[in-house]
Amino acid sequence: MPRFFVEDVSGDEIIISGPDAVHIGRSLRMRLGDEIIICCKGMEYRSEILTISDSGVMCRVLSCGKSKCEPNVRLTLFQAMPKSDKLEFIVQKAVELGAAEICPVLTARCVSRPDEKSFRKKLERLNKIALEAAKQCGRGVVPKVTEMISFNECVERLKACDIGLMCYENGGINLREAEIESGKSIGLFIGSEGGFEPDEAGRCADEGIRLVGLGNRILRCETAPIAALSIIMNLTGNM
Repeated sequence: MPRFFVEDVSGDEIIISGPDAVHIGRSLRMRLGDEIIICCKGMEYRSEILTISDSGVMCRVLSCGKSKCEPNVRLTLFQAMPKSDKLEFIVQKAVELGAAEICPVLTARCVSRPDEKSFRKKLERLNKIALEAAKQCGRGVVPKVTEMISFNECVERLKACDIGLMCYENGGINLREAEIESGKSIGLFIGSEGGFEPDEAGRCADEGIRLVGLGNRILRCETAPIAALSIIMNLTGNM
């Protein structure tokens, strides 16, 4: 069943506007009486289409319930800026695997170092990728891709999480030993090509952020978040 997202729901009627309205009528060629799923803030509303136009699609709520696809942990992926279009791939897969938020980070070994203005141009596309991935995999919310932040900002945000983790290529505890529990907020920090500087890892360790390893093999920066997210979701019963 087609899935759409809105920012707010009030009462038993919902209006879908903008590009989604056009998509429903022209691309999907849906008709009055057809049913769709409308998602808002983790709730799913099974709805019937009442009217269709390019300016808006009016729907009547038939039933509602909490999304079963949302994990029982809130995981924020802090991803050091990779080269090329790797971040697009990482965003797509992180959304599919259950991340709640993706925060690009500028670290010492980042080869790609866009300024704020040029990165802002990419941000709209990254959030569109997150939206399409959320629709495809059945999420109840659309994870947000944030503005790029500094290493220091990342450390502070990791400290604010119930569980802060840095995947360090030079070793750390196994994720099974990181005391990862359901119902917690988790911050996961992944490096770019070349990983992290030793002093960055040292700073994180000093601040109480747990250094974790992903085995004896060195994973690419676009593989590591997929592996770590999958393990965490499995450990918390979300896979």
